[in-house]
Amino acid sequence: MSDEHVTQAKEQNSNGDDLPPGWVWTTLADATDPTRQRTNPQDYPHLPFVGMNHIEAHTMKLLGTIPSSEMRSSAEHFWPGDVLYGRLRPYLNKVYCADFEGLASGEFIVFRNVTHLVSRYLQYFLNSWDFVSFTSQVTEGDRPRISFDQMADYPFPLAPLPEQQRIVAAIEAQFTRLDAAKAGLERLAAQLQRYRASVLKAACEGWLVSTEAELAQVEGRDYEDGSSLLARILEERRQKWLVENPRKKYVEPSGPAVDGLPVLPVGWIWATVEQVLTESLSNGRSVPSADEGFPVLRLTALKNGRIDLNERKIGAWTENDAKRYLVEKGDFYVSRGNGSLHLVGRGGLVEHEPDAVAYPDTLVRVRMTDDYDILYLRALWDSNLIRQQIETTARTTAGIYKINQQDIQRIFIPLPPLAEQSRIVAEVERRLSVIDALEAAVAANRMRAGRLRQAILKRAFAGRLV
Repeated sequence: MSDEHVTQAKEQNSNGDDLPPGWVWTTLADATDPTRQRTNPQDYPHLPFVGMNHIEAHTMKLLGTIPSSEMRSSAEHFWPGDVLYGRLRPYLNKVYCADFEGLASGEFIVFRNVTHLVSRYLQYFLNSWDFVSFTSQVTEGDRPRISFDQMADYPFPLAPLPEQQRIVAAIEAQFTRLDAAKAGLERLAAQLQRYRASVLKAACEGWLVSTEAELAQVEGRDYEDGSSLLARILEERRQKWLVENPRKKYVEPSGPAVDGLPVLPVGWIWATVEQVLTESLSNGRSVPSADEGFPVLRLTALKNGRIDLNERKIGAWTENDAKRYLVEKGDFYVSRGNGSLHLVGRGGLVEHEPDAVAYPDTLVRVRMTDDYDILYLRALWDSNLIRQQIETTARTTAGIYKINQQDIQRIFIPLPPLAEQSRIVAEVERRLSVIDALEAAVAANRMRAGRLRQAILKRAFAGRLV
């Protein structure tokens, strides 16, 4: 390490201040002992084995071990008090201070327990942001690793042994409070998720707002119930088809098998997506990127129930080629495939009038009749009712989960009276806006907790924590 890097590292670790009396600047090479002791795991089948995936990033917690007898490649032997440092990027913040004897992946640098250094003091230093930032910059290669030689000259603030012990105690006391706060945030996040699910469940089952049947009875008036609404939708669909396809036979869309479905409120009826479409489902088109051509959305345009029209690329096709795939306001798009079952079939709505842009083959376009509120469909699409249907019908090929048009057409959805749909949408949006604000606050406080964690370590190794 050059003198310039030494000076810079000292400034990063001390904020430009001198170290407290009794502290000295040294280097990792002088302060630690990273002696390697490679061994064959088959010679120690009784010892636990720690892999890179067994240590949680940032928190330095051990998540588990496996028997060494299951391993075939050579490993590092470690003992209580040794510190394991993950040298493989992006795991440069995976650090663990062992309290048992075992074997570790060769992707760890094992720092031996030495008498002049409290192991946890070293552990926290290796996990501090300044050090992680430095090691992240000096790694190279397809699977970049850092060697000890690359970090050997890194400046290390060495406190007197009793003070190291006090610093470790203070760090852990602060981290305990942060962990408690973080656990509280996690509980709140889980509660908000459950509440979100309950709101969507209520929207599906008809107990979120007063039903149209209840209001009509109180007000002494008639109303168009779901059965009548569906009959009108199907007749309008039939008439449109006959006008546009006079020489073709009309096929009535299939309804849902109602056996086993939840009981709906008075005035509601079950329908399939196919029954309430204004036109057939349509896949987009796969288009390679180009410097010149016509814009097409990326799959990443689908975000949190919305279509981000800025997520696009230039495709190698003309405006005329893209004409049948143009995006319109009110279109609803469904993801055809994803490596995660949780994400396949997610939907997004085009909320604003778009400029000229097409949609890709990774999305299916859904255009609904005006008698089915598209905002209501968007609210339903993230409910457990819809997710269960999608996830049970999705097929996996080469690790990718996929659904097709037939799967989407057969999804059954509740059909309330039109006026009730609008009231449900308004109530869903009101409640979800509160949930969104609370979730944003939780996320901000999670990030703040992470920053506080690093601020504590920075103060600790500048000699200002105790």
